[in-house]
Amino acid sequence: MKLFTGLQPSGALHIGNYIGALKPAVEMCKEHEGMLMVADYHALTTLREPAELRANIINATRDYLAAGIDPDKTVVFKQSDVPEHTELAWIFQCLVTVPFLELSHAYKDKVGKGLEANAGLFAYPMLMAADILLYNTDIVPVGADQRQHVEYAREAAAKFNKAFGDTFKEPKERILDAIAIVPGTDGKKMSKSYGNTIPLFGTKDEIAKAVMSIVTDSNAESPTNVYAIHALFRDGDYLGELYKTNKGKYKVLKEALIEDIEAVVAPMRERRDVITDEEVKQILTHGAERARARASAKMADVRQKIGVAL
Repeated sequence: MKLFTGLQPSGALHIGNYIGALKPAVEMCKEHEGMLMVADYHALTTLREPAELRANIINATRDYLAAGIDPDKTVVFKQSDVPEHTELAWIFQCLVTVPFLELSHAYKDKVGKGLEANAGLFAYPMLMAADILLYNTDIVPVGADQRQHVEYAREAAAKFNKAFGDTFKEPKERILDAIAIVPGTDGKKMSKSYGNTIPLFGTKDEIAKAVMSIVTDSNAESPTNVYAIHALFRDGDYLGELYKTNKGKYKVLKEALIEDIEAVVAPMRERRDVITDEEVKQILTHGAERARARASAKMADVRQKIGVAL
């Protein structure tokens, strides 16, 4: 089974990114043939700082490796190194309608938050469809709120197959419902845009500061928001006893959460600290060669079928 996932290099990761994307990707790549893409062209819909984007690309790759991805077994590559992605996206854009793209939840949500309604943001689903479909993907791990992206990929595949013959496999999303939405320090979905995150590779002091800011109900016996995050790191039986024993002791429970997050994060942080920029660049170069070989073969078939290959 072939698995594809991507991470947009838009800044420092938080534990929601790890629980919702990185950790499942690492686990699934042990069982499946994995493709992990740093989605730098997707980042251009909102990011306009070249130096920042370059740093983010390096750091996002480093994050994959620190989380446990083995680049010898999993293809780790940068989207912009494989031009077949944007070529196929254009072909898909010629097959779908404007009203179809207007249905995108992500587009409507971002525009609703005041982001610029640029054409890249509007056509984003077709580039994502190209990302997925180029590699005959079977499985795409996504959060519950990203299910529509895979639905768009299936629709693009179906439209192409109907117009030009059987070419693309229709992928399936893999959603881990138990961790589909990771709560932030205010109880809402953890997101950089909400300012409610706990940094994944922050220092212990930075993690502690974020955990201590978790909103609690002073009238409740148990801090719901603290427990919701804690449940991502400890099993229910252990937490049940811990929270029962420390009923009303919010500081003690937050300190316990800090230690449990640190137990998971510290080994990854240590691995991350010794990965050099040159190592990252070498891994991306090698990954691009492997990805390009697969993508170019697929696009040769696509070009023949649509009639541009002479």
